[in-house]
Amino acid sequence: MSSASDELRPRGAEERLVNPEVAKAGDESERGQDGGRLAHAEGASRPLSAEPAARREREPQPRGAKIRGDRPIDQAEAAERFLAAPLHQKAHDERLWDLRKKRDAAAHGIPEWEELRELASQIKAHTLSNLDTYLEQFEAAAKANGVHVHWAADGAEHNRIVHAIMRDHGARTLIKSKSMLTEECGFRHYMAGVGIEIIETDLGERIQQLDAEEPSHIVVPAVHKTRLDVAEVFARTLGTDPDNDDVHYLAESQRETTRPHILSADAGMTGCNFAVAETGSVVTCTNEGNADLSGNVPKLQIHSIGIEKLIPRIEYLGVFIRLLSRSALGSPITQYTSHFRGPRAGTEMHMVLVDNGRSARLGMEEFWTSLKCIRCAACMNTCPVYRRSGGLSYGATYAGPIGLIIDPTYNKRKYSTLPFSSTMNGSCTNVCPVKINIHEQIFAWRKVLAEEHYIPALKQGMMKAAGAVLARPAAYRAAIGAADSALKVLPRFAVYNPLNTWGKKREMPEAPRETFHAWYKRERLKKTGQDA
Repeated sequence: MSSASDELRPRGAEERLVNPEVAKAGDESERGQDGGRLAHAEGASRPLSAEPAARREREPQPRGAKIRGDRPIDQAEAAERFLAAPLHQKAHDERLWDLRKKRDAAAHGIPEWEELRELASQIKAHTLSNLDTYLEQFEAAAKANGVHVHWAADGAEHNRIVHAIMRDHGARTLIKSKSMLTEECGFRHYMAGVGIEIIETDLGERIQQLDAEEPSHIVVPAVHKTRLDVAEVFARTLGTDPDNDDVHYLAESQRETTRPHILSADAGMTGCNFAVAETGSVVTCTNEGNADLSGNVPKLQIHSIGIEKLIPRIEYLGVFIRLLSRSALGSPITQYTSHFRGPRAGTEMHMVLVDNGRSARLGMEEFWTSLKCIRCAACMNTCPVYRRSGGLSYGATYAGPIGLIIDPTYNKRKYSTLPFSSTMNGSCTNVCPVKINIHEQIFAWRKVLAEEHYIPALKQGMMKAAGAVLARPAAYRAAIGAADSALKVLPRFAVYNPLNTWGKKREMPEAPRETFHAWYKRERLKKTGQDA
């Protein structure tokens, strides 16, 4: 049986693959029992048109927010550029909404889904409330397993520790699997400055590394790119055919060029999805097996661990494993759930426990529960702002709803605009597998930033005026009535002007014949009169 993805593949693509056998019908690793390719393996990646890549319209990929030191990120400006690229915006929106729909289908397939969410939330709350105890337990267990344990107060110390480990071993090359913590620490840029070569082994991270960009998404780092973008990046950096955007050809090309680096690397590094205090072990969840290669092929192994990744016991892992991939990709489980407990014979293992602001956040009454995050990106996949503006528009390691509540904990001034990049619809909270009240924390950050004067004076004035109106029912009703009347009679140019930010890229709602309050008062009087 052939699948839709087979029909969409360009003719002759099998012959153009580096290893043609990856496209053979008998390749069970990419097909289900019915012979069709697994839906969650390829996601929504499809050619933008039936035309060959060489003749398709080529739209330049929009770049991310402009970083100017600690000056506030202009997310709106970067979002405008992303919206002005219709092919990229449409593809980005469709891919992420596809993941959201698959998440819903996977969640509805488990009767105890809500119970799992509640249990995961409680486990995380308990662990964070006793984090000092579990960190000490983890350190003791890891050392008993023969692991060297290090503590880093911040990203800079993490980088220095890893550099020192590699220097002591004469290591000059390091392969690594995807890790948001190392992105947070600026690890790759630091290592380039001291002459150590870092090779990303995750496909999406490798694409971003080759294009000199940061990841735009926690799970799918290059989701903002089209297949043509990737073909151009690989043609420029790997020497592939720029007119061949077949996904199998591109993935295999990256694999062929990365494997030699893996086999010859002096050291390997992984991130951490979960760290088990009971066993002193690190658990990674991947779909490419690159963490296994990074953590097992080189003799020097390093694992970077955010201190919030701890869970108390190995038996609790089953709760999170059932939630993670379903929330992220809509698949029942990741292809590889790998446990790193101790060094193999003849090798050396190091684990670096990193704080980098987490302890400070743990003391924030309204925001500490953001530390429950298991980095599934379900909130990103459902967010209408993120889907339409692209992750790089946020100018931060963490984008989307979870980024809006994490980023200001690092730098209030720089990320002061981000909590306002939200519609406050609450969908992010509804899909969070550990039940973080994301939209409520976004609102709380808006309040903090306003009170501490981290927002522009014009916006502060507008918010103060709005607060005065909203605090007085009579003033609010009068303002609503005046606005409705104005929308009915004012010419279009008077409504859609630079001061009306709502009117950018969308139409104003049609003014109703009467307000709800007026309707309710009238109907209530009718009913009261009838009752009398």
